[in-house]
Amino acid sequence: MTDYTLNIDGRLVSLATPQVMGILNATPDSFYAGSRALTEHAVAERARQIVSEGAAIIDVGACSTRPGSTPPTQQEEMERLRRALDVVRRQQPQAIVSVDTFRPDVARMAVEEYGADIVNDVSEGNAEMFRMVARLRVPYILMSAQPDLRQTLLTLSDKVQQLRDMGQHDIVVDPGFGFGKTLEQNYRLLAQLDRLQVLGLPVLVGLSRKSMITRLLGITPEEALAPTTALHAVALDKGAAILRVHDVLPAVQCCRMMTKLTE
Repeated sequence: MTDYTLNIDGRLVSLATPQVMGILNATPDSFYAGSRALTEHAVAERARQIVSEGAAIIDVGACSTRPGSTPPTQQEEMERLRRALDVVRRQQPQAIVSVDTFRPDVARMAVEEYGADIVNDVSEGNAEMFRMVARLRVPYILMSAQPDLRQTLLTLSDKVQQLRDMGQHDIVVDPGFGFGKTLEQNYRLLAQLDRLQVLGLPVLVGLSRKSMITRLLGITPEEALAPTTALHAVALDKGAAILRVHDVLPAVQCCRMMTKLTE
């Protein structure tokens, strides 16, 4: 594994060993109920669980991206995030915190008011967001909703260059499993995941309990832990540097075992 690093508030965090990002959803309509945290106590408990089970990053989101969901207004998203980030920062002050948003002003609020360390954008990005993260000087996760490897590489390459031209340094790429892809395209892209290494950037993979698993197997998200872990092993074998997950401990254990195989 390439020894990528992220500059987190002046501290270099190595991705030479794959890391886990635990999902904390401050929204009532995320597709997997186990990641939802709507009260102060629930947020505190979920953040504690994520850290205690070994995740390097807490990914806090307040806008569901499940199919058919209605996004909250920007003001509603900000209010949800403020409540959640306040608790996370008080309860887990040493944790690396990522904010999951596609809105530049929400990203600015999270970074400037609560010291969010990373912006995780599932919108494929735009010039306004690129200018914002370059100004905020925090690592940025750039997602692709393209259907195949060729389009994914072309789109990511173009957008990475835009970000570089604006002065953005730390970039993580996410192939966007479950976004803009058929079931077959999701699996084809996963099979070719190692080809993304040509970009020379760390790759984040978000497969946890997604419909590419549940639809194929005819199960619910609540039944999808074992197959999720199986796909995590595949992603790690093909070079994933970060796993974004609902279930932290199994993912951390998977990372440890896959790392052992390469020693």
